Amino acid sequence: MEHDREQSIVIKLSETDPFYSKKKKLLQTKGFDVEVCLQLQKDSCSQWIDDAATTMLQVSRIICLDETELYFRVDGSCTPSGYYTPKNELEALISVLNHLKNTVLGKNSLCKDVLKNLESVIGRLLGEFGDKILENPLPAKLDYCTKEKELLEWGKNNGVQSALQIAYIEGFSRGAIAVEDLNVGDVALEIPISVIITEEVLQESHLFPILQTIDGISTETMLLIWSMKERYNPSSRFKLYFETLPEAFNTGLRFGMEAIIALDGTILFEELMQAKEHLRSQYDELFPALCDQNPDLFPLGFYSWEQFLWACELWYSNSMKVKYPDGTVKTCLIPIAGFLNHSFCPHIMQYGRIDASSSTLKFPMSRPCRAGEQCYLSYGNYSSSHLVTFYGFLPEEDNPHDVIPLDIDDSPNEDGPTDSGWTTHMVRGTWLSDKHDIFHYGLPLPLLEKLRTARKHIVNDDDSSLPDELTIEIAVLEDLSSIFGSMLENLGEMDPDTCKNAAWDVKLAEKYKSLQRRIVSSILRSCESGLKSLQEQVNNST
Repeated sequence: MEHDREQSIVIKLSETDPFYSKKKKLLQTKGFDVEVCLQLQKDSCSQWIDDAATTMLQVSRIICLDETELYFRVDGSCTPSGYYTPKNELEALISVLNHLKNTVLGKNSLCKDVLKNLESVIGRLLGEFGDKILENPLPAKLDYCTKEKELLEWGKNNGVQSALQIAYIEGFSRGAIAVEDLNVGDVALEIPISVIITEEVLQESHLFPILQTIDGISTETMLLIWSMKERYNPSSRFKLYFETLPEAFNTGLRFGMEAIIALDGTILFEELMQAKEHLRSQYDELFPALCDQNPDLFPLGFYSWEQFLWACELWYSNSMKVKYPDGTVKTCLIPIAGFLNHSFCPHIMQYGRIDASSSTLKFPMSRPCRAGEQCYLSYGNYSSSHLVTFYGFLPEEDNPHDVIPLDIDDSPNEDGPTDSGWTTHMVRGTWLSDKHDIFHYGLPLPLLEKLRTARKHIVNDDDSSLPDELTIEIAVLEDLSSIFGSMLENLGEMDPDTCKNAAWDVKLAEKYKSLQRRIVSSILRSCESGLKSLQEQVNNST
């Protein structure tokens, strides 16, 4: 058996996965176990190799599902294209490719050529998938940035290796452009530890001895305070980096009262209010007391509320979590890397780990990017409300993580569990679903199962002569129509004149509110269509 495993590729769902039981069930519906073992043969034909690549990809798709993707999967099926979401497909392909590269066969194995052929197939699939992704066309002539050129030159002089140039791009302000064709595995950007802004930089500063005496102060807060002053330090070794940063990041944290009022009735309204309250409280705990106690070290001019808000926006929108070789994870600012814009189907997905051999942070390509194209990375699986609050933009593309959470009582009834094991429920735009037939309606299966269980008592209390199944379905869709009808009413109607001469924050708020209306309206249309189909079923049964 041990000899057999030396000639095998094993893909296994980790028992530490937070959604282990759900993914295990989903794997089983596809005919797989939690551990899939593919036995290699030296004379494996091309058809076997294609079939093996397909199997590994199917398993990896499920293993790579995040919570939202797992919740919205439809009866264990994928989209007509064969995958769940573009980002999940990229993660699955890269995961399989890395697994193949890290697979060590027995010393005398005759199957190494088969392994290489499998790598080639997955690499080809990655390239083909990347070709399907439609990028926003760039202007024929890009306006390259002077200060950013100086920063790139500074980086080069300090050991940074880059295949990217920075340019102004309509709709993005600035972005990173590939200066050469980049293929899977190529490193677009490599940054030495010495260029990364982290807590070690703070500890070297003259502010640190005072800051560390403050009870309960976190490293993140000390870095905020350091940034507020370092921004204006003419002798800072990061001077060129700070000069490329905007005067204001224009995130949701800077929304004025008119924009906040415009968001009433949305998820973003609550998120912004909580975030702004937290930051104001954090500021008031530090200032002006810190300035009064140490006026020479902390002059009030550098530590106003506006300066504090700027530093918060800087770290929220530009920082990255970086894992060091000793296992510690640090929040860092990465000069140059901050110009990479976000995409739900990025070129760069696996970053954030210091390479121990080179002491650098590398940004390898997960899919190809041609010379002259904008190179994207992923900021994370964030909702648009989070992206507006902390990054200051609303994605143009469909965001699969734009969900509306539902507060549904999850207490079990006498019949047992109320649903398939989910304790929280949510909805999103039904245009993202590929199943709109009766009993699906473009809505998530866990939610429907939950509501069906909760409405079973109607069957006993109703004198209707309809079949039980239809009675429950009608009640479920009517309940959802009522919930989201009220929600749409609370969102109000959009006034086109509001945005014409409005400030940037009001325009962004109204754009987000339009997205919420679109999501809610899609759910209502799906319910209406479902009720119509159910009525046809009723008519056919009478």
